[in-house]
Amino acid sequence: MARNNLTGRPSDARSRLLSTACRIFYEEGIHSVGVDRIVTEAQVTRATFYRHFPSKEDLVLAYLDESHRAEREQAEAALAAELSAADALRRLSRSIAQRIQVPGFRGCAFLNAVAEYPDPGHPVHLAVLAHRQWFLDTVAQLLAKVREAPAEAAAHHFVMMRDGATAAGCLFDPSVVCETFLRGVDVLLRAHVTAPFSESDRVSTAGQ
Repeated sequence: MARNNLTGRPSDARSRLLSTACRIFYEEGIHSVGVDRIVTEAQVTRATFYRHFPSKEDLVLAYLDESHRAEREQAEAALAAELSAADALRRLSRSIAQRIQVPGFRGCAFLNAVAEYPDPGHPVHLAVLAHRQWFLDTVAQLLAKVREAPAEAAAHHFVMMRDGATAAGCLFDPSVVCETFLRGVDVLLRAHVTAPFSESDRVSTAGQ
């Protein structure tokens, strides 16, 4: 990564390229946007672009990394608050709902990206899967603290609700979508707390 020699921060040109790409990729899609468009709007030369990003794919991966960083900070803020695990999950859910209601919301950046890169071996596809695994693990850890019981199924349920909300949030009334999502989270938490805990579950948990 090219950095400013005096401050150690990423160069202004790189920052402009990445912020421009983040905006356009999210608003218009990845494949529809060429390097020339990004270079022009970021007000840099093609040589500067390739000095910071050897290929467009490298820029796409940087865009996803920025998106991941933003969502990770959001999750960490919920986890850092002095809340119970259930309330931390509710806070995370509310932050997701708030993002859905921001003007210009266009769905999940990662689901949008993976739709354009369906090859399971492509670096962009793999980056999306890595992000989703991180999010699933984060939710599962919270649910495991809500109740000392296997939480993987409930975590998958939460992620599917989140995916549905982000997909619907740019198609229907986002306030209705978010109200439905948050109600679903409360139902999921109650079900997770009261679900039967079989002997086979106890054995599985003890072996982890």
